[in-house]
Amino acid sequence: MTRLLLRILAVVLPAFLSGAAMLHAEEAESYKFDIGAGVGMSGYLGDANESNLFHKPGFDGNVSFRWLASNRFALRSMLNVATLSGNTADFENALPGGAQYEFSSTVFDLGARAEFNFLPFGMGETYKQLRRWTPYLAVGVGCALASSDGNSAVAFSLPMAVGVKFKVRPRFNLALEFSMTKVFGDKVDGRDLNDLYTIKSSFLKNTDWFSTLGISFSYEFGPRCVVCHRID
Repeated sequence: MTRLLLRILAVVLPAFLSGAAMLHAEEAESYKFDIGAGVGMSGYLGDANESNLFHKPGFDGNVSFRWLASNRFALRSMLNVATLSGNTADFENALPGGAQYEFSSTVFDLGARAEFNFLPFGMGETYKQLRRWTPYLAVGVGCALASSDGNSAVAFSLPMAVGVKFKVRPRFNLALEFSMTKVFGDKVDGRDLNDLYTIKSSFLKNTDWFSTLGISFSYEFGPRCVVCHRID
């Protein structure tokens, strides 16, 4: 029995020490990039809903690629897919001619965002006083393609987001995010609801918004130079 235990220790102990060394090395490294994905719920504001952000919640999903410029700043490219719906009969707002409309649409939004972390985000590198969690803000530009009832439309978009990130492991992150995206067009909710008020210069009446609330995960890769303590 003693010999068997010694043999097991001879195999397990080196493997354990090797794993610990690898984990320590991983914690000591920081990375240049991450890729991620997320899911959540979507909401709509426009001619068919002017007040209740998540009156008819839909599905939202996204994939992203992020350049980690530093522990506080990042640039993120993102493809977001959201399903939206609404019905003017659910609200008291009177439309021209007493008309009522209902719609459902799918929005594909491709854009780039700049992110700012309120705290230096990361693990390891204790001389940087990194934190495993941080609130953050993001703003960017994009292009939205909306499809409804066989019709499609393209418009510029302006995404704005606030969230919280948490580092589960040195390379794995979780985030909870709420975003609002302004679409510079009035066809997210379909052709029938396009410019109902015939006010082409109106910033509020003649454009649509959609929102998302969801959770995402990301994986970091591309180690930086650690020995020289320099960010490329």
